[in-house]
Amino acid sequence: MSKRRVVITGLGLLSPVGNEVEDSWENLLSGMNPVKPIKYFDVTDYKTNFAASLPSFNAEKYLDKKEIRRLDPFIQYGVVAAKKCILDSGIEDNPINLERIGVSIGSGIGGLGTIEYNANILAKSGTRKISPFFVPGSIINMASGYVSIKFGFKGPNISIASACSSASHSIGYSFRSIAYGDADLMLTGGAEMGITPLSVAGFIASKALSTRNESPQTASRPWDKDRDGFVIGEGAGCLMLEELEHAKSRRAKIYAEIIGFGMSADAFHMTSPPESAEGATSAMKNALNDAEVNPSDIEYINAHGTSTQIGDLTETSAIKKVFGEDTSNYIVSSTKSMTGHLLGAAGAIEAIYCILAIRDNVVPPTINLSNPGEGCDLNYSPNNASEINVSKSISNSFGFGGTNATLVFSELK
Repeated sequence: MSKRRVVITGLGLLSPVGNEVEDSWENLLSGMNPVKPIKYFDVTDYKTNFAASLPSFNAEKYLDKKEIRRLDPFIQYGVVAAKKCILDSGIEDNPINLERIGVSIGSGIGGLGTIEYNANILAKSGTRKISPFFVPGSIINMASGYVSIKFGFKGPNISIASACSSASHSIGYSFRSIAYGDADLMLTGGAEMGITPLSVAGFIASKALSTRNESPQTASRPWDKDRDGFVIGEGAGCLMLEELEHAKSRRAKIYAEIIGFGMSADAFHMTSPPESAEGATSAMKNALNDAEVNPSDIEYINAHGTSTQIGDLTETSAIKKVFGEDTSNYIVSSTKSMTGHLLGAAGAIEAIYCILAIRDNVVPPTINLSNPGEGCDLNYSPNNASEINVSKSISNSFGFGGTNATLVFSELK
């Protein structure tokens, strides 16, 4: 069976650099830095006291009060990003077979904030005070489930939890679901609200977060010599993937085509990649093979680039192994230098940025990169956007547990 071609016909997001796709993109290209002190809880005793939060979020604009009470914020974010994506896709203006529309929205840690809240209630007041909506309102698959319920989509419904690769795996799964005929459209992406007391404390304990409290806006600095960990973020991103002929038949706006998906495992360590960079290398090679393109065809790589010492160096090594050390043909950048790390939602907003890079022929910058660390010697578009022809781009996502995913996007030809 030959694969069907799959295109992107809708985008929607909530991100620390903007809650609308075009605003987010414009702010990203200008090098906006949204990192601020954490506002959700008291961080007096925390070694890290800052994060990349959403600029604003008024759930009542999109959900009724009952829904807000019952759903963890990560689900709320996913529903809102999905709604924006649906509106952008224009499917509501066309008669669509709802049994052929699926949903796959991933998350890394799901409703951890709701779990923390109910654990405190249990400790203080006992079992009778626990909400009957605690479990359904916090489990990871409810992001996909609730979007399906709210919009009536009856196709494949699945949520993938693969740490910081969750959204990219979800997009890849959705791509293949359409390519092999399980659906005609898939609303896919990721959602995360990880700025909670326990989450931040846990990442501090694992020495993953930057502790640059005296200068939080310079804390996320991928590939810089002085990088000391990532900045945690929050938000959601959704893409409408659609079979090409189906999109053409309804005269849909087509942003780009998704042409490849690669996966791998490090099989090495719970939180660190191997120095050999085998897993990341394999994911990129597998994606390029799936896309049936050569490394020289790729002009932009949206790196995982979290601003950790080992991770940034390992990814650079993997990129060199796949694409070569001659950087005249491609540019790498990390948009996490601005958005922070959205954990399980990161791959979704970064896929959107890869698609917009193709649309506008511009690569977003890596900000705060003033003194590249040893071995970090690629063209990372430091501190300024780069205007180049971008016909194909890739997005890397690597997660705890050694799980890796790479997506390949192309202009439609």
